[in-house]
Amino acid sequence: MTDLLGDLGAAAMRLYPAGEYRRLDELELIEELVPVRGRRVLELGCGAAWTTRLLAERLGAAAVTATEVDRVQHAKNLALGDLPGVTFRLGGAEAIAAADASYDLVFMLKSLHHVPTDLMDRALAEVQRVLKPGGLLYCSEPVYQGPFNEVMRLIQDEQVVREAAFAALRRAVGRGGFALAAEVFFESAASYPDWPSFASRFLDVTHSERQLDAAQRAAIRAAFERHLTPAGARFLKPHRVDLLQRLP
Repeated sequence: MTDLLGDLGAAAMRLYPAGEYRRLDELELIEELVPVRGRRVLELGCGAAWTTRLLAERLGAAAVTATEVDRVQHAKNLALGDLPGVTFRLGGAEAIAAADASYDLVFMLKSLHHVPTDLMDRALAEVQRVLKPGGLLYCSEPVYQGPFNEVMRLIQDEQVVREAAFAALRRAVGRGGFALAAEVFFESAASYPDWPSFASRFLDVTHSERQLDAAQRAAIRAAFERHLTPAGARFLKPHRVDLLQRLP
């Protein structure tokens, strides 16, 4: 995979946007930035395998390995019978069960900030190891700004871990193993028809122990319902994408 995007360097990386966000779905951005078709792909932290399916079916990856640390979700993914081109594995980004230079592309979609902070550098070193020279890491992270964030931080305030993830990405580029090929800020639209749908998506999940008491849940519900209309609650979710290219 040749370098068509240039090297912006660690100094060019920004935690928050200097200007406007682009308005588009993340899949559109992936299609714009990353040549997926015919590539060997690793997705770290695949969750319910929604993007995994798109990578395999819509974007035409040659093969996809999708990892997940949540055992309950991993079991559900293993039960999927209609993704023959996908291999599901249990494990974290800090210890990738793959040989050196195994993949053309690695995706971390809102997953780097879930890696323990003391293991983030190791995780990115592992990504560098399993990428082929010239291969790309597409890493998207939520930006700690905006109305949706104001609701979500009542569930779990992720400012510290998101800043740590960004710092780890800058260190990975600064050490010289990666070049920063692109950095893009975008907003994607999301809607939730009612409180139960939002709660099932973000509060009642198997991969996190929320330990929220009744008063906390009530505060979260009130914050959510301030955005509720007859058409549901609609948000624009801000994200940053860092596209890193492994250097030879």
